[in-house]
Amino acid sequence: MVGVIGSFQLAFLYPALCWLVLGYLVCLFELRRLATARLTFYVGMLVGLGVYVPPMQFLWTVFGGVAVPLWLILALFHGVFLLVLNRVEARWGATCAAVMAPVLWCAIEYFRSEVWWLRFSWFTAGSMFQSGPQPFLATFGVYGDGLVCAAVAVTLTGLRRPSLKSVSGLGLTLSTVFALVWLCRTPLEENLVRSLRVAGVQLEFPGVPEVRFALDRLEKNNPDAGLVLLSEHTFDGPVPEIVRAWCRKNRKWLVAGGKESLFDAGELASPAQPTGSRSDSQRLPFWDDRSGDPFFNTAFVINPQGETVFTQAKSRPIQFFQDGEPARQQRLWESPWGRLGIAICYNASCRRVMDVLVRAGTEALLIPTMDLEPWGSWQHQVNARMSRLRALVYGVPLFRVASSGVSQLIDRRGLVTASAPFPGSGEMIAGELLLRPGGGTVPLDSWLAPTCTWMTLGIILWLLAGPWFKPLARTGNLFLPLLF
Repeated sequence: MVGVIGSFQLAFLYPALCWLVLGYLVCLFELRRLATARLTFYVGMLVGLGVYVPPMQFLWTVFGGVAVPLWLILALFHGVFLLVLNRVEARWGATCAAVMAPVLWCAIEYFRSEVWWLRFSWFTAGSMFQSGPQPFLATFGVYGDGLVCAAVAVTLTGLRRPSLKSVSGLGLTLSTVFALVWLCRTPLEENLVRSLRVAGVQLEFPGVPEVRFALDRLEKNNPDAGLVLLSEHTFDGPVPEIVRAWCRKNRKWLVAGGKESLFDAGELASPAQPTGSRSDSQRLPFWDDRSGDPFFNTAFVINPQGETVFTQAKSRPIQFFQDGEPARQQRLWESPWGRLGIAICYNASCRRVMDVLVRAGTEALLIPTMDLEPWGSWQHQVNARMSRLRALVYGVPLFRVASSGVSQLIDRRGLVTASAPFPGSGEMIAGELLLRPGGGTVPLDSWLAPTCTWMTLGIILWLLAGPWFKPLARTGNLFLPLLF
């Protein structure tokens, strides 16, 4: 257990030690050999807590006591992984367990991060390699990298066991295949780029006069910026007229976060009686009590004539918060500079959201974000890691402006070319956004990870069904008895 937890924490905290994620997986796989399935599951839960609680202490700041069940839910996935792996080995032998371990690991990470309701894609094994073999991320993706790491870990484990030497050979073969696919990848074009000068300013729940003052200051310091980006929830409604007038006066394009009522969007009939507007103290993030008018958490695009020419609502609102209704569709903004995709805040952490924009041909990503200052520096830094990961995975540049940091301008190779710090109320960020004509590419794990998930579901159902539907109480080694 110490090896699992220690290797993970070191790999996460120190980029130069990212290879320790292999030690994390080797030690984790060894825990499948505990005496009973029940003990394996509980040890897996303890390991999961040791992995997730230290880097996610900020959940206590955000949610209070609710952080405890959230930590337990995350830890559950380590427990389930070890439980299924233990049962596979007990039923079909060590060789089968070793072969299936990478598939199970990829499936568990993908299901936790992308499939079920409480999606959480942080702290995957593949995400540790932001400073390691970065091209692997662009080829195989985060979950594909996790599968490769698991295959290598199985290979390392098998080298110490004569009975598993065939598995080691299989692992080496798979690793060779992955390496050949990576070497045959399509390189990034170096010369086909278009430049867009961008700027942004960090503001957290500002008043409209404060926004106007900050925009004037931004224009004074960055007069050549063609596009200005403000954070998520900058406004408590559409972009107000005083800000539209600023766009007309300075001939600027503006992208800013606000709210669009479902009544105004034509999603619902107008209410019989108007409801009062919410005060600033009622804005996000507070528990979602469904009070007040339903709305879309929206990014508004304002042209130099002060007109709204494009909107994109948040595709996946954050659970538990007053974060609006999910977007009905995802589209690209056909900007004067090229095709731009807009993903709001935490949606940048969701591969199934971002894949849609990349497949549509986005040439750069705009990420208006809200991370509240009371959540602390560590939460801001960890969330900022996900933006760099997106640029690495898709090979497209990214411009992210957060309400209180960390704002980033990232090129298509994951290099941070400009940033604004936390805490940073009023801090500005500016630089060149080099668009990638033709857009980025979706990595192989877009189909590889779902395939592993379906395979794992079949394995679990097979374990639950056998042997020949004997009473679960007699088998003592299936999945459901440990959960009820």
